[in-house]
Amino acid sequence: MKTISIIVPCFNEEETINIYYDAMTKLKEETNKFNFEYWFVDDGSKDRTYSILKELQKEHSDEVHFISFSRNFGKESALYAGLNEVTGDYTAVMDVDLQDPPEMLPEMFDMLEEGEYDCVGTARADRDGENKIISFFSNSFYKVINKMSQTKIIPGARDYRLMTKQMVDAIKSMTEYNRFSKGIFSWVGFKTKYLPYKNRERSAGSTSWNFWKLLKYAVTGIVDFSEGPLMFATWMGTIFSLTSIVAIIAIIIRKFVNPLSSVNGWASMVSLILLIGGIQLLCIGILGEYIGKIFLEVKKRPIYIVKDKK
Repeated sequence: MKTISIIVPCFNEEETINIYYDAMTKLKEETNKFNFEYWFVDDGSKDRTYSILKELQKEHSDEVHFISFSRNFGKESALYAGLNEVTGDYTAVMDVDLQDPPEMLPEMFDMLEEGEYDCVGTARADRDGENKIISFFSNSFYKVINKMSQTKIIPGARDYRLMTKQMVDAIKSMTEYNRFSKGIFSWVGFKTKYLPYKNRERSAGSTSWNFWKLLKYAVTGIVDFSEGPLMFATWMGTIFSLTSIVAIIAIIIRKFVNPLSSVNGWASMVSLILLIGGIQLLCIGILGEYIGKIFLEVKKRPIYIVKDKK
């Protein structure tokens, strides 16, 4: 039987690890189609995640492996660390909280076996049970990034997917420090099929994601895969420069036509100055985001640091 390597990022997931492993073991026994090679990545957890993974690896050393980071480097680093270790025929990325339905794996496996696709991904068909505000901004993010970037991302797309070795090797070749996996999966190309599924609640515990982390993640995606914000800054600067030139010409003409005219509109002038000043600061902020990304890239720091691995 072929082997599926499964990358499972974990951050403070002591309540879900054993539940996840039991569910996956049951699936493997029921389908009898493939074997599993697990790569759990402890992303600097503060709870008992590390010790639970050590116990699980000791009990099931034939298929369970783990990587433990020296600190929290983020999910993107955890995914990349797992990709660098997998040896299976196919590679899957899954969340440990079972929000990614394990029962979809056999169908994904069969589709790759047919040879038509290089990757079978998943996308949520709805956001039932999710915070309405987060749902609104998530939907807005996909609309914005798909308009601004040539790298298209399927709305509701998840990291949960099954990939061939060729696609995994292509992703591993992208060694950038600032990582946005949804964009990277799309950018490398390869023929991908997306399967929809209904949103699920976590099996246990609570999510470490909040509105601000998701917002930061969205900004990372837009900056990493689009020059749109820079174009916005350029166009705003052009528009206000032309407007200023027109205004100066109008003032000069008015002065020649009516030398005695008084200059009125102090409040409107102050409002315009504040508006233009605000736009200038916004554009500087956009430039700062890109310069900050360049700063992190040129330092060539490691994407993650391993404390323990088995």
